This record gives sequence, C-alpha cells and structure tokens, in this order.
Amino acid sequence: MEVLVARIGKPHGIRGEVTVQLFTDAPEDRFEPGAVFRAEGITLPELTVAKARWNKDTLIVAFEQVPDRNTAETLRGGTLFIDSDATDDEDDDAWYEHELVGLDVRHEGNVVGKVTALRTMTVQDLLVVELTGGHEVLVPFVGEIVPEVNPEEGFVTVNPPAGLFELNLPGSNSAPDDGEDEPDGEAGGLPDGAPRAAGEGR
Repeated sequence: MEVLVARIGKPHGIRGEVTVQLFTDAPEDRFEPGAVFRAEGITLPELTVAKARWNKDTLIVAFEQVPDRNTAETLRGGTLFIDSDATDDEDDDAWYEHELVGLDVRHEGNVVGKVTALRTMTVQDLLVVELTGGHEVLVPFVGEIVPEVNPEEGFVTVNPPAGLFELNLPGSNSAPDDGEDEPDGEAGGLPDGAPRAAGEGR
C-alpha cells in the first residue's frame, strides 16, 4: 500500500532545498540519502533524497533532481509517497495514520469515541479523537495513555489522565499546540523521529 510521507513546502535558500510537511513518524528513516519517493502534483515523477537536515523544528530536504531555487519553486505543493509494503521499519509495531483512523476508542471497557486523525508532532504524536458527545480531543499517543492498539478488532484502549477529555472542550485555552505556527508556516506538525510502537512510550 502506498503511504503519503510528506507535502513539499516552499524553497529554502538558493541551492534547491525545500521545506516539507511531514506525515510520517520516522522522518530520519524516510529521508535518508538515496531514498526515492513517487511524486504527485509536480512534473517530476520521482525524487531522490540527496540530504536532509533540521532547521529548528522544520525538516529541510535537498533532492538530486533539484539543483536550484527556481526548480525548487516548481515542487511547491507536491506530495511524496512510498510503498509501505516494500519498506522495512525498525519497529514492526509502528502505526500509520490510515491504520488508526476509524478505530473505536475504549476506556474502561466502554466505547467513548473514534480516532479521526493522527498528528505527528515534535515532542510526541497525538491521536485526534471525536468523543461520543461530539467534541474533539487530542490524546498523547504514548504507551502510558494508549496502552493497546488493535486494528484487527477495530479499537484502541486509552487511560487518560484526569481532565484530559475536558482540555479540548469548546472555549478551552488548554488544547495542546498543533504545530501549525511553525517557522515559515510549512511544517505543520513534526515528529521526534522515533516510530511510536504499540504499548511503548516515546
């Protein structure tokens, strides 16, 4: 199955580098030099990583096919895909967003909502959960709070700390930062580079 890994942002500097918005929890693995992505939304069908580096919380990538800023500008908005079946993750229990969306969220044996998205962040990933009452909460995707992920049976189990489900009620100012105000406005939410495994903390 093909998996969306990143969306290309604006050029960075004059040497063809670009910022990327990540949709993977293992950017260091995905953007190793020599990694090849299938591209959509741009004229180049494939892009090969020449190098990648972090600028604060933003990943900056140089591709072999992109020698200068003018070429980099043509990549803006393009999306990068890999074949997940053809990649070997270090952790077989790492989860992709498409495996999590739609799973029931259980707490103390009761269904309390559904997973609607996964946000990869700098410090930790967040599960976006729509509760049965209709509002959305952000649940830290760490082993202490999400001890069980069971796509086969269609659920995740959560042990939320007191008050977590109230943090994101309408009008609350206590919601976790979603990372959308990162420098340059391109790298929405970025991970810490280590795949999150079922039953393990980050």
